[in-house]
Amino acid sequence: MSRLQRGTERDTRMGFRTERRDCSASVPQGLLKAARKSGQLNLSGRNLSEVPQCVWRINVDIPEEANQNLSFSATERWWDQTDLTKLIISNNKLQSLTDDLRLLPALTVLDIHDNQLTSLPSAIRELENLQKLNVSHNKLKLLPEEITSLRNLKGLYLQHNELTCIPEGFEQLFNLEDLDLSNNHLTTVPVSFSYLFNLVRLNLSSNQLKNLPAEIGGMKKLKHLDCNSNLLETIPLELAGMESLELLYLQRNKLRFLPAFPSCKLLKELHVGENQIEMLGAEHLKHLNSILVLDLRDNKLKSVPDEITLLQSLERLDLSNNDISSLPYSLGKLHLKLLALEGNPMRTIRREIINKGTQEVLKYLRSKIKDDGPSQSDSVIETAMTLPSECRVNVHAIITLKILDYSDKQTTLIPDEVFDAVKSNIITSVNFSKNQLCEIPKRILELKDMASDVNLSFNKLSFISLELCMLQKLTFLDLRNNFLNSLPEEMQSLIRLQTINLSFNRFKILPEVLYHIPTLETILISNNQVGSVDPEKLKTMGNLITLDLQNNDLLQIPPELGNCVNLRTLLLDGNPFRVPRAAILMKGTAAILEYLRGRIPT
Repeated sequence: MSRLQRGTERDTRMGFRTERRDCSASVPQGLLKAARKSGQLNLSGRNLSEVPQCVWRINVDIPEEANQNLSFSATERWWDQTDLTKLIISNNKLQSLTDDLRLLPALTVLDIHDNQLTSLPSAIRELENLQKLNVSHNKLKLLPEEITSLRNLKGLYLQHNELTCIPEGFEQLFNLEDLDLSNNHLTTVPVSFSYLFNLVRLNLSSNQLKNLPAEIGGMKKLKHLDCNSNLLETIPLELAGMESLELLYLQRNKLRFLPAFPSCKLLKELHVGENQIEMLGAEHLKHLNSILVLDLRDNKLKSVPDEITLLQSLERLDLSNNDISSLPYSLGKLHLKLLALEGNPMRTIRREIINKGTQEVLKYLRSKIKDDGPSQSDSVIETAMTLPSECRVNVHAIITLKILDYSDKQTTLIPDEVFDAVKSNIITSVNFSKNQLCEIPKRILELKDMASDVNLSFNKLSFISLELCMLQKLTFLDLRNNFLNSLPEEMQSLIRLQTINLSFNRFKILPEVLYHIPTLETILISNNQVGSVDPEKLKTMGNLITLDLQNNDLLQIPPELGNCVNLRTLLLDGNPFRVPRAAILMKGTAAILEYLRGRIPT
C-alpha cells in the first residue's frame, strides 16, 4: 500500500491545510521538507509545549509541495523519500507525549531530554526499531511496562528523573549496552539486571541504594560501573569477578571495607573516595595489574601497605584527607604522575617537600630506601610523658618532629600542660583534630612565629578566632568536618597560606576572604551548601591550582570560570547543575575549562 493510500485510509481530511495550521508557527515547512529527505528532524530548544500533529504525521500526510506542483524532479519525489528515523525534541516544555508516537515506527533515535514529562505513552512499545531513547532531565516517576518491548534498544538514558523502581521484565532489553539511571530515587537494583548480558556501561550514581545484588556479577561485558553517591555499606564479592570491568566508581558511600578484585584484571580506575574505609591491605592490591587511577581520598586509612609497589601501571594515587602519618619508602619506585597527600598528619615527610609536588615526594622516598630494602626506622616512636592532668603528650614528636599532637582525645579543651610541654622547642605542626573543640585555644597564639601546619578537623568549631589569623607562617590549614559557615576577614593576614580544607562544613558561598589570599594554591570546600562562586575574583588568584567544589548546591557553573586557566584540578561532581554534562566532567579539568570558555557570550 502506498504512503498516500495509508494516509487517506487513516484520515482523509488530513492534508496540507491541517499541516500548515498546526505547524506554520513552530515548525518551518523547509525543516519538514529536509526531514523527509534525511530521515532526521531536530526540534530542540523551540519552546514547544506539545508536539505538533504534523511531526507525528510527517510520513503519513501528503506534503504541501504535492498539492502545489504536479511535476517532480528526482530529488522531490516525496513518495520515495525516507521515513523519519531520528527525532530530537529536547530542551522544550513538553509535559506529555500522545499515542500518535506510534505513527513513527521507523524511529531508531528518540531524544526528549530536558522537558517536563511525568510519564511515557504506552504506544512507545510500537517503536520496535528504536535503538536509542533519551528521556533524561524530566520528571518521570514510573516507566511504563511497555518499554520492555523495545528489544532493539542499545542506549537508554533516564538520569535526572524521579524514578523509585524499575518495571518487571526489564531484563527483556537484552540488547542494552548503555544504561543511565543516575540521579533518581532508586532504593534497589532488580536481580534480573544480571540478564542484561550485553551491558557495557551502567550508571546508578546519586540514588539511595543500600546494596547491590550479588547477581550483578553476571554482567560479563560490563566495563563501566558507576555507583557514586549512594548508601552502600558493602560490595558483593561477586562484583570482583567481573572480568571486563575497567572503570569502577564507588565514591561517597558508606563503605568500611574493600573486596579483593581477583578477576578484574582489566580494571584501570578504582574510585572509592569519601567513604569510611579503615584499612588497605595486600589482598586489595595484588590483582590490580592494570590499575592507572586509585582514588582513596577522604577515608580513614592509617597506613599504606608495602604491596602498593605491585601496582606498576599506577599513574594517579589520591590519599588526601586520611589519617596517614607515614608512607612506605618503596612507594618512590612507582612512576606516578600524581600523588595527592593533602590533609594527612604526615610525620615522616616535611610539609615543604609535600608542597613541592609529586616528583619531589617520590624523589624523597627513593632517597630513604636502604640497600637491604625499605625501612621505616625513623617513623614516629610513641614516647609520651604523663602530665599532672594525666593527659598524654608525645614528647618525641615535639623534640624530633616539631609536632604538637593532641588529637583524637574527644576533649572540649586543650589542657595548658600541652602548651607547657613545648617549652623552648620549635613547633611547625599542630594537630588538635578529632576532639570536641567549640573554639580554638587562645594559647595557639604562642606558636604564631613557628606553626606552618595546623589541623583542627573533626571538631565542633562554629567560628574562627582572631588568634588563628595571627599565625604568620601558616601554609596549611585543615578545618574540615566542623560547623563553620563563614570566615573572618582578618584571615587576609595569613600571607603564606597555600592550602585550606573547608570540606564538610556549612558554607553557602565561597568565603569572600579566600579571594583576598593570593598565595592560596588549594581550596577544598566539598560537601557544603555553596550556591555560587565569583569567576572574576577566582581569575585574580594566580596561584590557585586546585578547587574542589564537589557535593554543593551549584545550580549553574558560570562560563567565565573557564578563564581560570591556572586551575589544574577543578572538581564539580555532585552538584545539581545540568551543564556541563557528566560526559564533560569525566574528561577532566582541561576539558571542563575549554567547554566553559566556549559558552562565554561574545
